[in-house]
This record gives sequence, structure tokens and C-alpha cells, in this order.
Amino acid sequence: MKNTFILSMILFVCGLGYSQNFKGLDKSPLDMIEYPTKGTAKWARILYGRPQLKGRDISTLVPEGKVWRTGANESTELTLYTPLNVGGTKLPIGSYTLYSIPMGNEITIIINKATHVWGAYSYNQDMDIKRVTVPLTEAGEYIEAFSMIFEKGMSGMDLNMGWGYYRATLPFTK
Repeated sequence: MKNTFILSMILFVCGLGYSQNFKGLDKSPLDMIEYPTKGTAKWARILYGRPQLKGRDISTLVPEGKVWRTGANESTELTLYTPLNVGGTKLPIGSYTLYSIPMGNEITIIINKATHVWGAYSYNQDMDIKRVTVPLTEAGEYIEAFSMIFEKGMSGMDLNMGWGYYRATLPFTK
């Protein structure tokens, strides 16, 4: 009886050791941004994957004129906790997907009703709520991983996006 108990414990402990093999880190880790970052009730949250350039050219990862998921892995998810205006359209509280189409010195940001989708493979233009074209500018600071941040804007909040030397800003108002 004692030997059976000891053997059972050894097998149990060995099994625990093998069950803790975690896969490696995502190549494009998930990130989250919120506005405002502290204090008062939240206006918005974005969940997105952060692809990294790793010596690659942006134009090969995000070709001009093609719909991009605005991040990596699952499509970028925008959740509004209060109604907000973007490009003259009032968006109600809810969750949306952000897509983008870069073209020359501008980028079209698409707010779409689809949610919980992988990449832009199932993108359906009929589900677009709003398209806003904003300038795509170049900056002196290089950013290796695609990055987003909300900041206080002139009359609301701005969604700032950057990758490599490229930058774009999408303003939201209350």
C-alpha cells in the first residue's frame, strides 16, 4: 500500500512538470489602450496586436491600397463606453473593428460593425459604419512595434498610431 502511494505521488509530480510547458511569447503581443487612462469613467478602449518590423519594410507588411487589420493577429477591436463622433458620424456605445487602407500620404481608417474576426480576411465593406481619411506623416523617431495611444485632443480624444517613421491621428469628439 505504501509503495502504491509513493508511486502515485511520483507520477503525479512528474505529470505536473510536463503539464507546465508554455508556448513561447507571441511574435505580435496583444496590447490594450484606454481613454482616459486614470480616474474618470472610460470613453474608449482598444485591443490590438503589435507587429514588429524586425528589419522588414512596412510596405511589404501593409501594402498600399489593401485593407489591413490595423495591427496583427485578431483584428483591432475598438470599444466605446460613451457615444463619440468621428468624421461627422456619431458612433453609439458598443464594439467595432478598426481596419485601415494606406495610400500614399494618407490612410483611411475604417470603423466596421464586425467583431471577433481574424485579420482582414473576412472584411465586409457592407458592414462599414464610417471611413475617415487622415494624413499619414513621417516623424524623426523610429518605432519598431506598431503602437497606438489615446491622448487628449482639441475637443475630445485623439487616437495616435505609429510604426516605423509613419504616424496618423484619428480625432474623436463627444
